[in-house]
Amino acid sequence: MASKQMKQMVHMNQGQGETSYARNSSIQTAEQKRMQPLIEAVIAELCSSTSTLVPGKMVIADMGCSTGPNAVTLVSIAVKAVQDHCFQVQRPPPEVCLLLNDLPNNNFNTVVKSLVMLRQSNEHVVVTGITPGSFYERLYTSDSLHLVCSSNSLHWLSKAPEDLFRNLIPAYDMDKDAKCQRHRMVLEAYAKQFRKDFTNFLELRAKELVSKGRMVVSLVGRRSDVTATKFSYLSRTIYQILSVMVLEGVNDKEKFDSFYVPVYEPSNKEVREIIQEEGSFSIREMQVHDPTTDMNNALSTPSKFVNLLRALCEPILVQHFGDVMCEFRALQSVTGAWRATC
Repeated sequence: MASKQMKQMVHMNQGQGETSYARNSSIQTAEQKRMQPLIEAVIAELCSSTSTLVPGKMVIADMGCSTGPNAVTLVSIAVKAVQDHCFQVQRPPPEVCLLLNDLPNNNFNTVVKSLVMLRQSNEHVVVTGITPGSFYERLYTSDSLHLVCSSNSLHWLSKAPEDLFRNLIPAYDMDKDAKCQRHRMVLEAYAKQFRKDFTNFLELRAKELVSKGRMVVSLVGRRSDVTATKFSYLSRTIYQILSVMVLEGVNDKEKFDSFYVPVYEPSNKEVREIIQEEGSFSIREMQVHDPTTDMNNALSTPSKFVNLLRALCEPILVQHFGDVMCEFRALQSVTGAWRATC
């Protein structure tokens, strides 16, 4: 699964249907709300620094905005924070430019409409824009951004781990013994790819941010005291369903062996180490929280969980396996049955 292919495939399910991202993104919305006080604090710092905001403008970019009702949430929080801070200190707000980024196949139609409404309701938002492309590439000119936000995006890799697809090593062996023998190798390959991608992301954003610019990012991960002995729940559930489909003759085993879910959940220790080793940024604050409550509320039934899986991964699955989503949904009952461990 080459990088160019990944750019085309990784996008959320579009539209407003039962399995659309728009109707299955409450977990992501909850995470964005947690980011609000962090964004507000950063905005206050930026607005208080006259050297950073010369000549009275602020450029804010959300990388991995996706689509649906929460596509403009982070930039909306930032705009309101600018207005509230400037009102408190009795200073005219800066002109604000809002830029939203996601991969080219993202459904930007609803995003554009939301941006237009946001701009019309805020007189100090003078420019809005869409930047299609991977945030693992350069997107903006040097020294042009004041604030970069990203929520629920950076655990998505740029491509499958090179060590796996180059050597034709399945991410998830159906044979239990082979799976246990290769499991550590597979997880290390995913960790290596994340380190490469996240380092690249930091290097690129360092070039695009102004001096003393800020980033507020959130991604799905794990606590450092939780050993990486398994795939993420999302990944292993998908592999579990797909393996049953192979056994039932719905899926081809060769395609199954060459399929890689491009997701890695790093520990907070990994994230901290990569940031420190890359060296462009200092960590002002790092928070770790347990999303169990959000997940329990959003995924209270097997059908809701499968709808989430389809909202996030259906485009990837269809691209690789063809039109197998009816069978995928029919096997939703197995999502709670997997107990194998290595």
